[in-house]
Amino acid sequence: MASILLVDDDDTLRNIICTVLNSMGHETLQAKDGKNAIALSEANNVDLVITDIVMPEKDGLELVTYFKKKEPPIKIIAMSGGGTLGCSSYLGIAKAMGASLTLSKPFRAEELKVAVKNTLHH
Repeated sequence: MASILLVDDDDTLRNIICTVLNSMGHETLQAKDGKNAIALSEANNVDLVITDIVMPEKDGLELVTYFKKKEPPIKIIAMSGGGTLGCSSYLGIAKAMGASLTLSKPFRAEELKVAVKNTLHH
């Protein structure tokens, strides 16, 4: 299966999402912010990045830009529960910047599973 890097500053949500991904047979790496995510991606082969948008250090939009410049580009699912611009604005920007797919928080485990399958196989 795939190696997936999950980036979110919410420890509980990160653990729940990793549990779902692991139940699908994927290997997961966890990062609490964009800076940590870049370091982990440089030390490990990553097939997919699932990132929150609003985070300290480097945010999710910076990560979308970073991972789309990689050779080959790494597939990205951006997720957000909102913020000062609102969820749809952040996710729209992430999609325009190259995110493969977006998810609005909160989402169900089944939505996550479908998003991951579609992104990896597309």
